[in-house]
Amino acid sequence: MTDRVTIVGGGLVGALLGVVLAKRGASVRIYERRSDMRKAEVAAGRSINLAMSDRGLRALEVAGIAHDIRAISIPMHGRVMHDVHGNQTYQPYGLQGQFINSVSRAELNKTLLTVAERHGVEIIFDARCLNIDLESASATFLLHTGESITCHGDVLFGADGAFSAVRSRMQITDKFDYSQTYLEHGYKELHIPAGDLGAFQLEQHALHIWPRHSFMMIALPNLDGSFTLTLFFAHKGATSFDAIQTKEEVEQFFAEQFPDAVPLMPTLVEDFLANPESSLVTVRCSPWVMSDRVALIGDAAHAIVPFYGQGMNCGFEDCRVLMECLDHTNEDWPSALQLYQRMRKPAGDAIADLALANFIEMRDKVADPRFLWRKKIESWLFSAYPTKFIPLYTLVTFSDDVPYNEAKRIGLAQDMLMEQLMDIGSVIEDWTSDEAKEAMNSIMSALPDIIIDSGFPD
Repeated sequence: MTDRVTIVGGGLVGALLGVVLAKRGASVRIYERRSDMRKAEVAAGRSINLAMSDRGLRALEVAGIAHDIRAISIPMHGRVMHDVHGNQTYQPYGLQGQFINSVSRAELNKTLLTVAERHGVEIIFDARCLNIDLESASATFLLHTGESITCHGDVLFGADGAFSAVRSRMQITDKFDYSQTYLEHGYKELHIPAGDLGAFQLEQHALHIWPRHSFMMIALPNLDGSFTLTLFFAHKGATSFDAIQTKEEVEQFFAEQFPDAVPLMPTLVEDFLANPESSLVTVRCSPWVMSDRVALIGDAAHAIVPFYGQGMNCGFEDCRVLMECLDHTNEDWPSALQLYQRMRKPAGDAIADLALANFIEMRDKVADPRFLWRKKIESWLFSAYPTKFIPLYTLVTFSDDVPYNEAKRIGLAQDMLMEQLMDIGSVIEDWTSDEAKEAMNSIMSALPDIIIDSGFPD
């Protein structure tokens, strides 16, 4: 491949895309609006640690850097729920040995930029995109010097995030569908420092959740022994960011809702009052490809809320699937981009839906007795019938080849199956009894194996 590829955006997805294309022989230039984050202080309060799962790792393996990223991540084997009294309940994520990985967004991005440069990718920082010519796949940028430059290439990617300049240019064309929706909730980052000698003050190999029905707080571990906390909270209302403005209000609210966390948060008040309140947006659009030369990827195509931990993983999977599309079409860019769009647009819509639904699960259901009962039955079904029943969380998080839209389809079918099983009298009475398992076995044995459509044409 000798194509010239322009990538607008040097965030996580743009940097990874640069790596995988450069490894195929493309001449790649990345234009990034921000300064080089490896040389500048990253702004506090906007990092939100990321949960790297199998999909993201598979894409990094394609890039040849999965080992580098594992070195800066912490395995999380399950969730720890914290109730209002400080009691903790542990739920494993999947089967023995399955886990997700906590990784710093900033450290991951820095690593990807360095690897991209190592593979010959040219990265121009402090370059703000002024305009895109969709027909010629050229882009004009304003540099920090005040000079404007125009970059010409064979293919151009918009990897410039939820508020993409490339997508904005696409939006003023005919028949471009676009929606941008916000949750009533936003988020604010908080902090638990490391203890003595860098000790973790909470279980380090778990994602911690404080579910409170209308809001929640989560915590992910960092390599230095600290935890990054995120409070997901309504913007306005009686219980909201808008209602908590003073030192006394912060202290009273956290003492009532998160009593076990407060002693671990010496800078709670300062962090809460100083760190920004950020919004949660879902972006859907179509088409992703124009003129067979300009395409959207990552959040520019499908920004989602973070409640399935799949935003980064989905963007990384975009890069991997794009490489497979190039393989499938013998590196014919127009055909590859159309195939990429056909496969990834339904997947992007599906994970957006699943992420929104998982907010309700994490906030409301993880401590609900019926939900916990159901999870135990699902675990047994997966163990007894692994080809007939796969939990939705497993399909999304611990699979690296099931399209999100297929996971959603299978999950909806299994929801109906679970309701049927949980309505059986003997299951209600004691699902572990021989009678209950015989009743469930009779239903499960009659079901066909799950068939998964990869999305690639035969």
